[in-house]
Amino acid sequence: MRGHIRKRGKDSWTIVLSLGHDPSSGKRLQKWVSIKGTKRDAEKALAELIHSIEEGSYIKPHRLTVGEWLNQWLESYVALHSSPRTAENYGSVIRRHLIPSLGALLLSQLRPQHLQSYYARALSQGRADGQGGLSAASVLRHHKVISQALGHAVKQGLVARNVAQACDPPHPARPSMSTLAEGDVPRFLATAQGTPYYVLFYTALYTGMRRGELLGLRWGDLDLDMATLSVVQTLQRVGGAYIIKEPKSQRSRRQVSLPPSLALLLRKYRTEQSALHVLLGKPLSDGDLVFAHPDGLPFDPSTVSHQFARVLRKAGLPHIRLHDLRHTHASLMLKAGIHPKIVSERLGHASVAITLDTYSHTVPGLQEAAAQRFDQMLKPQREHLSEEGEVSKRLADAPGPDMEVATPEAVTTSLKGRGKEEGECSWTGKSPSL
Repeated sequence: MRGHIRKRGKDSWTIVLSLGHDPSSGKRLQKWVSIKGTKRDAEKALAELIHSIEEGSYIKPHRLTVGEWLNQWLESYVALHSSPRTAENYGSVIRRHLIPSLGALLLSQLRPQHLQSYYARALSQGRADGQGGLSAASVLRHHKVISQALGHAVKQGLVARNVAQACDPPHPARPSMSTLAEGDVPRFLATAQGTPYYVLFYTALYTGMRRGELLGLRWGDLDLDMATLSVVQTLQRVGGAYIIKEPKSQRSRRQVSLPPSLALLLRKYRTEQSALHVLLGKPLSDGDLVFAHPDGLPFDPSTVSHQFARVLRKAGLPHIRLHDLRHTHASLMLKAGIHPKIVSERLGHASVAITLDTYSHTVPGLQEAAAQRFDQMLKPQREHLSEEGEVSKRLADAPGPDMEVATPEAVTTSLKGRGKEEGECSWTGKSPSL
């Protein structure tokens, strides 16, 4: 099957598919589809349309249901353009929630009120086990999924507009950020020291790395002589299988400087791992994971999180997530006066604005401290100006060495006799008005 695209107008394209020839008339058969978006969007839509027709999964737009479109979108777009973990999460939302509630509706007949009613039902009784409603955060995530799917349907010319954009999904309150208090760090590390995950937890706290970044770290990514590591991949578990993938964004690919204590700890940890691998008959290589079982298998992400919670309970510390060690790292660095740009680079944020928006409110007194530092910085200049002002004031108020303080009577007397007539001012020729 062949096809091509034609430009119709600004951000508007037509896909022309060649379907062969009519057996009876011999006329050439074509299919025309309108697409909105960029040329690249049109080319992607062309490829997906050819694939669906060849696979026999193509359904005419006017008969396409919401459920059929969501499944098509999962298979033809999400699976190709998203990470395995994202595809798995989207699939769960679609199959467990969206299709059972909205799947029977024709895509062309879906209206904002359908989605608005679904959000209300999901909040009150949306749990799959029937034990109550979903959280506002979960319903907002459902909204984002179906909005993306409908946006893609608009690009392919299946519907005229994205009705999800006319809806008002719930907006959950921003959750309060939990961190490990500075004074609790020694107790946490002392408790973790007796576990196989001690070095992992130490690295998380001292670098601010994400869980997947830590589990995907290889010995070849470390330069212990220069005390640096490179974040170039992450590890996830999807559907029972371990998947290595690139970091979530280009800025997430970064180099992180190691504190001296962490560099020494990792050097000792490598020596221990190397000796163990020799005993097992498999020398340690740069391609081996830093945080793994003795046989080389990765640590399970959920197991690492559960072990972290156990350490907190054993240490008698408040419950926080493993990801909150990343927040702890950032908050303590900001509290120590480290420039937000440096903190942003260590965390792999897209911009320093994200860092400031996320963490500035977690460090009490930052604004007060900044105001005091600014005041102290300008104090010498302020005192200098004050001294100059006092001197100027004294000079202005003091009479000169040969001057006497004049009284009104003395001024009047001095004016008399200086003009051509008595009391006449010499420079105007007129009597002064006092």
